[in-house]
Amino acid sequence: MFLSLAWRNIWRNPRRTAVILVAIVIGVWCMVFLGALMRGMMVEMVHNGIATLTGHIQIHHKGYNADPVIENSMRDPEQAFKALEKALPPGSLWTARVRVNAVANNARHNAGVTLVGIDPRTEAKVSFIGKAVSDGEYLKQGDDYGILVGHALMEKFETRLGHKLIMMSQDTGKQIASRAFRIQGVYRAEQRSTEKLYVFVTKPAAQAMLKMGSSLSEISVLLPEGASPAAVAAKLRSLLPKSFEVLTWRQLLPILNGYLEMMDSFVVIWYVVVFVAMGFGIVNTTLMAVFERIREFGLLKSLGLKPGGIIKGVMAESFFLLVIGLALGNALGLISVWALSFHGIDLSALAQGAEYFGMGRVIIPEVHLKDLVTANLVVFVLGLLVSLYPAAKAARFTPVEALGHT
Repeated sequence: MFLSLAWRNIWRNPRRTAVILVAIVIGVWCMVFLGALMRGMMVEMVHNGIATLTGHIQIHHKGYNADPVIENSMRDPEQAFKALEKALPPGSLWTARVRVNAVANNARHNAGVTLVGIDPRTEAKVSFIGKAVSDGEYLKQGDDYGILVGHALMEKFETRLGHKLIMMSQDTGKQIASRAFRIQGVYRAEQRSTEKLYVFVTKPAAQAMLKMGSSLSEISVLLPEGASPAAVAAKLRSLLPKSFEVLTWRQLLPILNGYLEMMDSFVVIWYVVVFVAMGFGIVNTTLMAVFERIREFGLLKSLGLKPGGIIKGVMAESFFLLVIGLALGNALGLISVWALSFHGIDLSALAQGAEYFGMGRVIIPEVHLKDLVTANLVVFVLGLLVSLYPAAKAARFTPVEALGHT
């Protein structure tokens, strides 16, 4: 009975019902769409961080992450290779690297860079560089004098493909080592800072230049979807001696991890802020409906309806309004996300600001079930709670007061 009466009552004044529904729909749409946009930003930040030579897990010699000098290289990487065979789940990929700080020089310019010695075959499957070469050629096995540089670094050095670039760094004997490389390819990355920082040569070329023998700086692991980096890292630690250090991407990228935790809290705060604005509209409109129907409530009470029955009736009306508003708001939000999922939002005009936070130039919104459920629960539960005030207001009127109201 209460549901039937409530459904009829909300359509007695279609204009007022439309106003409150618009408020709920816009609020839910803002929650769903902007929540998806923030999640898309977070996913892009994580993807860029992992793809930019981090991976899900890295193995180093103990102390290398705190002080990445050549003296902290892994001198016996075979132990790590055997542990990887035992610990990694099916579908995992890994690659070994030499990574040292270096100085790049040509006839006009010099700059500090990070020299990365890679295995071209395995590196292409683990990091961004395999698909990033825009001009020239990617490195091949046996390319002892080829080098890949970023587009931004090439512009800074005023050079081009085929020209020489001299790399200088400290070798294992603490002597200055240098070698001339020829620019074989130019890569483009999501961030210009990446293009300026990293230069790539083959791993044997880097090891020969630095007199490292078979030593390595790091092993980077890319896990299949669904695998837990923390669990795999724990297994690797149990298999490796204490001279090795196993770190997950959250430990390797603490600033990014901090951003993610902050944005998780920001999503919840955003939901509450939107609901507060929406809640005032719900309370105001419901109160207007209650005061317009005081004589009706007085008549119902004089016929024997208890105050709890009036509260149930008003709450049932709010229930229908919230359900309809949630359905329309979710539909509008999901349609908006779907429409942007093909091309995303281009932030090229804000590239420097986006780069500061580790984001790419294009943001594609992404809906997470947890966010969708949270947004709907916030609106539904808190919407019913704020409706209790006008419902209690209606229940407090005595039949004499209500029937005498003009």
